[in-house]
Amino acid sequence: MNKRCAVLHWLRCKFYVFVVLLFVVLKLVYIKITMDNSIYIEPYGATHRSLSAQPLNDINCTAIYELDPVEIGKSLELRRKNIVEVGDGSIISFTADCKNYIEQRGYNEVIITDEECSFPIAYSLVVHKNSAMVERILRAIYTPNNIYCIHYDQKSSKDFIAAIKNLEKCFPNVFVASKIESVQYAHITRLNADLNCLSDLLSSEVKWKYVINLCGQDFPLKSNYELVAELKKLNGTNMLESSRPSELKKQRFQFQYELKDVSYEYHKMPVKTSIAKDPPPHDIEMFVGSAYFVLTRDFVSYIMTNQLAKDFLQWTADTYSPDEHFWATMARVPGVPGEIGRSEPDVTDLKSRTRLVKWNYLEGHLYPQCTGMHRRSVCIYGAAELRWLLEDGHWFANKFDTKIDPVIIKCLEEKLEEKQHQQCLRRVALGPCFG
Repeated sequence: MNKRCAVLHWLRCKFYVFVVLLFVVLKLVYIKITMDNSIYIEPYGATHRSLSAQPLNDINCTAIYELDPVEIGKSLELRRKNIVEVGDGSIISFTADCKNYIEQRGYNEVIITDEECSFPIAYSLVVHKNSAMVERILRAIYTPNNIYCIHYDQKSSKDFIAAIKNLEKCFPNVFVASKIESVQYAHITRLNADLNCLSDLLSSEVKWKYVINLCGQDFPLKSNYELVAELKKLNGTNMLESSRPSELKKQRFQFQYELKDVSYEYHKMPVKTSIAKDPPPHDIEMFVGSAYFVLTRDFVSYIMTNQLAKDFLQWTADTYSPDEHFWATMARVPGVPGEIGRSEPDVTDLKSRTRLVKWNYLEGHLYPQCTGMHRRSVCIYGAAELRWLLEDGHWFANKFDTKIDPVIIKCLEEKLEEKQHQQCLRRVALGPCFG
């Protein structure tokens, strides 16, 4: 009996060892398959590669721009892989040694003309995640004479915040907003985040002419040289969307909204109540637009100091998505710097060049079909849209996501850098290029 038990025990042990070994082998096979099917995205232009060689290096962006079917096909193949982007921890490590980081990313090689130097631009970046993408945006819009305010979210991860603070540490013209909001979707806190940056930018020593706001899924479509040329054409006027509201949009500010917990993605958001709001103060006529703007310094100063603007801001605090009617309305107030006349036609996203957003219900009519994918009706761009994006005429576009299509961002980075170099070199006879 004891002998039989010993045999059974031995067989059970052998079976257990076999199962464990089989699990380990299968796990290793799975890891190898996953690794073979993964591509690693690192900052464009970095000379140090901490991870494996990137298939993106084999992409010819000129061919992508020319819509070469073979090269477009290669980009589609890459999208089928498991795309792994650099995490916040890696960005912390990358930016820990500022001198090394600046050299590897080529910030010390940025070239600008005398015209650009005499026309500094201010930026307000409201971001909450993915420091690798924030860094790529910063690199794409960076010049040493511009100034950049970054507002992160109080709810952002510790690593993300640490990465953003490292960026601040590495540049004299990049800083974190002095007051940080816990930003909630469609809430006054989103508007306040930009206002906090605008206040800080006004206090800076840099005498910028215009300010542009960005979020973490935006990307420029024009070089700094081109942006300066376009801003000069505005001749002291603001550029932003401003249209008469539809009956549906009017409900956003005709009733009070309360910030409440919700059971889906945003966790908290303003919810409509049955309480009607009083009309806006000072007989202000309401207009609607988007959260994106290009504003003059004088207009921003007016917003920060004028009592009418302060009263209107307070009135909007319990409306839905006040950033989408605050700027659009204030730009139409008679007498504001760079005003858009009340009687002037609607300024839509097609007329205002601040941001190119491709809505799925307008594709095939106003825009070509999205070649990336849609998220909440908005196109996340794909590589085949490179030429259209660069030739459309807008200054910035939204949305981009390296995990959806890393090629489009890589190619925009390359093409913008090429344009900045070419435009600067053309001006050599009139003035030196420097960084």
